[in-house]
Amino acid sequence: MSMNIYFSGVGGVGIGPLVHIALDAGYTVQGSDANESPLTRELRSRGVSVSIGQDGTFLKACHAQQPIDWYVYTAALPADHPELLLAHELGIKTAKRDELLARIIKEKNLKLIAVAGSHGKTTTTGMLVWAFKQLGVPISYSIGTTLSFGPSGKFDPNSEYFVYECDEFDRNFLHFSPHVALITSVDYDHPDTYSTEADYLDAFRQFASQCQKVILWQKDNRGLDVTADSGWVLDENEVLDIALPGIHNRRNATLAVKAFEYLKLASNEQIISILAQFPGTNRRFEQLGNNLYSDYGHHPVEIAATLQHAREISDHVVLVYQPHQNVRQHEVREQYTDSFTLAERVYWLPTYLSREDPHLSILSPEELTKDITNKDAVHIAELNDKLWSNIQEARNEGKLVLCMGAGTIDKWVRDQLTA
Repeated sequence: MSMNIYFSGVGGVGIGPLVHIALDAGYTVQGSDANESPLTRELRSRGVSVSIGQDGTFLKACHAQQPIDWYVYTAALPADHPELLLAHELGIKTAKRDELLARIIKEKNLKLIAVAGSHGKTTTTGMLVWAFKQLGVPISYSIGTTLSFGPSGKFDPNSEYFVYECDEFDRNFLHFSPHVALITSVDYDHPDTYSTEADYLDAFRQFASQCQKVILWQKDNRGLDVTADSGWVLDENEVLDIALPGIHNRRNATLAVKAFEYLKLASNEQIISILAQFPGTNRRFEQLGNNLYSDYGHHPVEIAATLQHAREISDHVVLVYQPHQNVRQHEVREQYTDSFTLAERVYWLPTYLSREDPHLSILSPEELTKDITNKDAVHIAELNDKLWSNIQEARNEGKLVLCMGAGTIDKWVRDQLTA
């Protein structure tokens, strides 16, 4: 009999793809989320019952209709969430996404290709999935965004490999033992999971030790102990000349090429040609309109890399930046200094608050920007009509406007465009 699974947080970038995979693998699925999103709409189009609202009513009704075997939830769900409490009360097995995914990979006898790293995971995962599809090689995968060339998660019964965006948040990536892993970058992040940089590096070292083969850059191998026996450690001069804008994109694409070289699935020339046509992923330098782009970046290293990408397209770049998580800002505030130098103007928004430590003082935009190299370019702003007017003016002047952040900024910009 098919396993019956209830997913909580189906609109999220971690759970949403997993629902697609479970559906493809023949499981019975349903789920809920607090808000509508592209992923909830994507799932509904496949006939999945999705409840907007998570007070437990829908979960109870589903369980009464057909007993639920697993309640799968996102790591962001609070311990006192009504659905989680009800699942415990009803005696339903509860699990985070990694446990179910590991079971599917093992059950279906798939070889795991994992993409880990502080930045570039989504893009690199997207590149691998794109290349598999262009080669016509069956592939199962999970990626933390929506794609223009397929659903965000898929199980193909004919596939030998599973490509997974393997996140370090909540130590998710430590639940897997990949056939091959790509580590895109290692820069301290997620202070709510890792209290120190040493703790963060230890997790990456453990992850690398669990992989049959690791492909990474020399600069990211500090303390990870990847040797010639356990992996391929690439030097900076090995970045391939691939026709993609942005040095970080060319670096990520190089890792993808090396993965196919290791798997012996295609020639380097063939993959380079395929990746030059890569259409990108949602929220990664995504063009929303003329001279207007949206990007998920919210770490100083990501900001600098994305601005470099933007400057390859335009000499005049205006950045609208929404910092993410106050707890993160306490960790990265001193790293902001040179991150914004390629922007001629920076509109700095209040920090988007999520999963916060109530004992930490909220850092103001003024506090966060006081040590920035090009401080004269910074203007404190709010998500309001005045900011939209400034954005429109810059676009009309032919400047490239880049809206960055992992909070509400992307939705706000899209709403302005359709208003």
